[in-house]
Amino acid sequence: MFTSLETANKNNQQISWEQRLLKNAGRQKTNLKPEYQELKFTLHRKLVDKINLEALATIDNQRVRAEVRQAVIQLIDAEPTLLSSLEKQQISDEVLDEVFGLGPLEPLLQDPGISDILVNTFRQVYIEKKGLLELTNVTFRDDQHLLRIIDKIVSQVGRRIDESTPMVDARLSDGSRVNAIIPPLAVDGPLLSIRRFSTDKLMPPDLVDRKALSPGMMELLEAAVKARLNIIIAGGTGSGKTTLLNALSCFINAKERIVTIEDAAELQLKQPHVARLETRPANLEGTGAVRQRELLVNSLRMRPDRIVVGEVRGEEALDMLQAMNTGHDGSLTTVHANTPRDAVSRLEVMVSLANSNMQLVSIRQQIASAVNILVQASRMSDGSRRVVSITEVTGMEGEVVTLQDLFVFDKRGLDPDGKVLGRFAATGIRPKFYEKLLSAGIRLRPDLFDEVVEV
Repeated sequence: MFTSLETANKNNQQISWEQRLLKNAGRQKTNLKPEYQELKFTLHRKLVDKINLEALATIDNQRVRAEVRQAVIQLIDAEPTLLSSLEKQQISDEVLDEVFGLGPLEPLLQDPGISDILVNTFRQVYIEKKGLLELTNVTFRDDQHLLRIIDKIVSQVGRRIDESTPMVDARLSDGSRVNAIIPPLAVDGPLLSIRRFSTDKLMPPDLVDRKALSPGMMELLEAAVKARLNIIIAGGTGSGKTTLLNALSCFINAKERIVTIEDAAELQLKQPHVARLETRPANLEGTGAVRQRELLVNSLRMRPDRIVVGEVRGEEALDMLQAMNTGHDGSLTTVHANTPRDAVSRLEVMVSLANSNMQLVSIRQQIASAVNILVQASRMSDGSRRVVSITEVTGMEGEVVTLQDLFVFDKRGLDPDGKVLGRFAATGIRPKFYEKLLSAGIRLRPDLFDEVVEV
């Protein structure tokens, strides 16, 4: 009996959330009825009284799940409710999700195509799929149900959320980033955001195939990484900065020692010699926090060949620029900015946070001498991510950091299906860092800076 139940459970886990929630329109409406929700929670309470769930929850075992499923089915049969076999199967799945998983969110977490799960109070759950937001019919019973799921998430990472600490930012064991905020800060009820961690690392050819950038743009970035130029990837939230950083890291020589520094560990470097560092939030007493700046300063004592910072967002920008200027060339990082010029301005602000006495012209000199390339990523209206410009930092002109575009994405409009049309085009300018490429033994094809690719 256990074997058949295990097989059914494994097969069920492979069913996507769409199949589980939208398979039958009539059943979908039934699920949203108050009596259906009440039955589910009644079964949950009875199961808690019948089985020692705390002991079972610590065991990740298909046989234990099968036994609990059998207990749920027995409880369903004892209820004075007429349910079909499919409805019994579905309600047992949902009760198991409440016990072992994250309740209504569990089918969404099992779908690898979903990149973000956004819970706007217990009544409304959105997802991001293929770069576009979609409203689901997933709901929670009430605020208390959602609060219980949030507490289950944060307790797994040794955190707590209550009125004294109504906001939590954490990382799950699979790397997904979780942010939860509850009343009194959340006016209409608890809010939960889960940014999924992709286990499928996109390689450079994958990005070219998906038309995130042209072959010539990737060739130039590959040469820049191999020649140990300092690169900053700029873009907004969800524009693909970390994905591109991961892809560019593939070009780093496997013999080099790499130190990565992140707020939440997302980078998936495949080189054999990688030392990964991650910040630590404050404990319940508000002490013990370790920020990126401290990790960056410490990494300089770890004999790195390359320093890769997941995202520069504060005063660590000064230490990052100084590291780039003092022998740790070939460093990579990302920054939130809408344009390359905005990225320079943001760096100026972040450096001034670290040293308010530093003259603005001195900050700009640091940026001009440290940064070689600014790569601007953007999310298009159709959900696609594209590199919209590759810009060289050429130096200073007076008190201004000078920039020149090497490649740009020229948006031409939308097709009838809403897909963005445009072209990747080289500006025809040969970069000033070309001499550094030649000295590193890298020679680009002559027509690279005349390339035009329609998408």
